[in-house]
Amino acid sequence: MRLLVVTQMFWPENFRINDLVAGLVERGHEVVVLTGLPNYPKGSWFAGYGLRGPWTETHAGARVLRVPMIPRGRGGGVRLAINYLSFAVAASFIGAIRCRGHFDAIFVFEPSPVTVGLPAIVLKHLRDAPIFFWVLDLWPDSVRAVGAVRSEWVLGAIGRLVRYIYRESDWILVQSPAFVDAVRQFGVDERRILFFPSWAEPVFTDPPARRAAVARPSLPPGRCIMFAGNIGVAQDFPTIIDAAERLRDRKDLHWVVVGDGRMGPWAREEAVRRRLVNVHFWGSYPLEDMPDILAAADVLLVTLKPDPVFARTIPGKVQAYLAVGRAVIGMLEGEGARVIQEAGCGTTCTPGDAAALAAAAGAFAEMSADRIQSLGRAGKAYYASHFERRMLFDRLEAWMGGRGLPDRSQGPAREVSDVS
Repeated sequence: MRLLVVTQMFWPENFRINDLVAGLVERGHEVVVLTGLPNYPKGSWFAGYGLRGPWTETHAGARVLRVPMIPRGRGGGVRLAINYLSFAVAASFIGAIRCRGHFDAIFVFEPSPVTVGLPAIVLKHLRDAPIFFWVLDLWPDSVRAVGAVRSEWVLGAIGRLVRYIYRESDWILVQSPAFVDAVRQFGVDERRILFFPSWAEPVFTDPPARRAAVARPSLPPGRCIMFAGNIGVAQDFPTIIDAAERLRDRKDLHWVVVGDGRMGPWAREEAVRRRLVNVHFWGSYPLEDMPDILAAADVLLVTLKPDPVFARTIPGKVQAYLAVGRAVIGMLEGEGARVIQEAGCGTTCTPGDAAALAAAAGAFAEMSADRIQSLGRAGKAYYASHFERRMLFDRLEAWMGGRGLPDRSQGPAREVSDVS
C-alpha cells in the first residue's frame, strides 16, 4: 500500500508515530510523512532546522515532507495556538501540492492538537483516500482540563471543529475504551470507532545485545522512584513535589525525573526552593537510551491530574513501563489505573493526593526486592497479552487494507470491543 501519515510532530522529535512509520515501512509499504519542523518540547527549532528547511528528508525508509510553521515557544497560550494553526494552514496548502499521487489510506496522529486533522481532510478529497484518525487526546475536554482555554465561546468553537473533523474522518481510532463515549457525543456512529491502543517501541522489548552503557548520574543507596516523559500541566508535578517533600527525611528513597516539558523549569526551581535533595532531575535522553535509564529505577511513576478527561486516558508511558518489567505507581484514576490493577504490576492512588502518593512510595521503600521484581514480571506478561507491537500493527495493516472493518451499511452498531 501507499500510505500518507499526517502528523505535526515527527522525528527527530520523540513520539510513537516514529515507530509506527518504521513498522509500516518494514512491512513493505510505501510511506510518505507530512509534518512540520521539529521544535518539541523546547519550543525552538532543532539544530539543523529552520525557515530554510530542510523540507524533504528520508527517515526509516519513509519520505518526509516538511512544511513551514511557527515554533511553539515556551510560554504556551497564544504562541502555542499560533504554532498549531500555522502547521494546519501550511500543511493544508503546501501539503496539498507536495503530497502527489494516489494514497490507499491517510493515517492521522493526534496526540494534540486536533487541528492536525484539517490538512488530512483536504488531502482526502484531493487524493480520494480514507482517513484513519487516531485520537490520543480528547479535545476540547483536555484543553479545558489543563486550563489552556477558559472561554466557553472558544471551547464551543473547538467542539464544532472536532465534530467536523470526526465527521470527515472515515474511521476514528481510540487509544482507550473509555474514549468511545466521548467520541460518540460528537455524532460519530460507533461502527466507525476502532480500539487501537499504544505499544512500546522495540527498544523496550528487544534491546540490542551489545551496547555501550548509558552515561547517567549516580544515586546514593536506596530505592529509586522514577518519572519518565513529558513534564506538563497534565502530569501534576505540584503534587509530585509535595509528596517528595513529605518524604524528604527518608535517606533510602529517591525521586528521579527524566524528561522535559512546559512545567520542567518550575519543577526544578521548586525542588531547589524547598531544598529537596531527594529529588533528582536527569534531563532528556534519546529513545534508544531509555531502557537503560528505566533499568536504574526500582519503581516507575505515572501521574495525571484529577479530571474526567484524564480518567479516560491510558498514558502512553504505561505500555513502556510494563514492557521493561518494572513495578509501577500510578497516581491516576480510570483507564490508566485499571490497566495497572489488572496487570498486577504495582499500586494506584487518588490523583492530586500528595499524602496518598507519599504513602505508596513509602510502601515500596519497605517492600522486598523479590516482591518488587515479581510485580514487574506481572506487568511484562500483561503487556505481551494486550499491547504487543506486532499484534497491533497486524490489526492496523488489515484495517488500512480494508479487512476486518465493521460493516457500516446495515444493522445495529457493534461495540468497539468486538472490532479486531
